[in-house]
Parts: sequence; C-alpha cells; structure tokens
Amino acid sequence: MVRVRVRQHVNPLAQKYQTPANPLDWEKVYAKLNQPLHLDIGCARGRFVLKMAQLQPSWNFLGLEIREPLVEEANQLRDENQLTNLHYLFCNVNNSLQPLLSTLPSGILQRVSIQFPDPWFKNRHAKRRVVQPELVSELAEYLAPEGIIFLQSDIKFVAEEMRVRFLENPVFKIQGNNEWLIENPFPVPTEREIATQNKGEPVYRLVFEKII
Repeated sequence: MVRVRVRQHVNPLAQKYQTPANPLDWEKVYAKLNQPLHLDIGCARGRFVLKMAQLQPSWNFLGLEIREPLVEEANQLRDENQLTNLHYLFCNVNNSLQPLLSTLPSGILQRVSIQFPDPWFKNRHAKRRVVQPELVSELAEYLAPEGIIFLQSDIKFVAEEMRVRFLENPVFKIQGNNEWLIENPFPVPTEREIATQNKGEPVYRLVFEKII
C-alpha cells in the first residue's frame, strides 16, 4: 500500500468540517456488536487500533480522524487484514461525538484513548484543541461506569490542560496517585510515542476512570 500524504494539522473550526457525521448502523459495522468498544479519538493512520484489534478480538475498536485520506487508507488496511472488530470514521469529533455515541447500545463504550492530539500552541488557537469541556461532558454521559479514558502527549502543557478538563467533571477521577504514568498501560505504542521515546524525550500519560 502506498502511504498517503496529508497535512499534519487540520483546523477543526474550518467551514468544511462543520457538518456532523451521520450516525452509524452499528450492526453493520461490527460482526459482534455486543463486545465492549474502545474509541480512539484522533487515530491518525490508525495503526494503534489496528494492532489492538488484532491482539484483542473480544473487543471492538473505533478510530475517529478528521483527515479523510487517512481514514480511507486505514479502512483499506483493515479490510486487507480481514478484521471485523475494527472501523475507522472520518469526522470532526467536536461536533460528531454525541450523534455517534447516542446510538450505541448502553454500556458498550468502555475505553477511550486520546493520544498526542494537535497542540495548537498559540492561545488564540486554544479552541482548536480536541479536549474541550463539551467533549468531556459527552464522554462522561456515554462511557460505561468504571470505563477508562487514556490520555497522553509529548507536550506537557497539552497533557496538563487535558488533565484539568477531566478533573473539572465530577464523574472522572485519576487512577493512581495523580503522577504521570511511566509506562503505557496498553500493549501497543503509537508511532508518535515510539519516535518521542527514541529521542529520549518524555511522554506525559494519565488514566481517568468514570466513577459515577
């Protein structure tokens, strides 16, 4: 497969990304809909959930990505690997998450990962960052009790902002002692994670649990 080239950063506030994604017919998406679902927000090329789906066939995986060519490439790779517990969807998560999750069977969404989101360094671009209070509220509504949210970034202020956003919502608490995790709790690292660690640079990780 030829590796598709796309822009690294996409402005989610641009007009072309303001139409929410259509709800999915979940029974056509997954061979076994009753399996727990792992949602990866901002999945990029989708290699993390691809490998996770191979390692954990008793889970379903959904990768959301705003760059459509990457989604097309990822779904082609999924088909080549004949995986029926994996799907990728092109959407802007900040206006599409609620219509997608509201049609899921109750209790299905049990894990969410948000890994190395675009930092949008300038203050005037803060609204472009993926973890906004509205997104946290939607995850709080649809995540199953005791479900987890895994966050990681190589940019400390981005990780700290995500931590604050989730701490502001009373249904979430940090697992552990509020310190950054030294290791990834999942068996698969992302491409960005590998590159960061190969350079000897830190990765800031946290796991939140839904307690209410």
